[in-house]
Amino acid sequence: MLNIITILELIYATLLGALIGLEREIKGKDAGFQTYALVCLGSYLFTIIFYSIYNAFIQESQISFDPGRIIQSIAIGVGFLGAGAIFKNNEGIRGLTTAAGLWVAAAIGVAVAVQEYLIALIAAFLVVFIFLLLGIFEKNIIKK
Repeated sequence: MLNIITILELIYATLLGALIGLEREIKGKDAGFQTYALVCLGSYLFTIIFYSIYNAFIQESQISFDPGRIIQSIAIGVGFLGAGAIFKNNEGIRGLTTAAGLWVAAAIGVAVAVQEYLIALIAAFLVVFIFLLLGIFEKNIIKK
């Protein structure tokens, strides 16, 4: 059932994904605003739709649902998406960080869907922290 909370959650999941994508966009990565926003939003949608179906059929004694399966399916699906972002060239393997970021963006979408808003927000900021500050640390200190 569509209500104001669901609409706000849709927007929240999309904005958190876009927040992560902003950093990637600034760095000129292929996966940016749109990709991260879509992954986060898609994960939210899969989760909320699953719970709607679950609630509709909970009274049916012959139908069983395992809520963990939707999360597992999302993680696997985004894993395939992430695998497409990883490639090897003369410089080595590229795209691992992007793939990991997409995977976490999916988890953030799930967190919003199960109304763990603060966890989703903190996770999004941690991803941006990792991309920005730890990326700078890795580039300028560790790899020198």
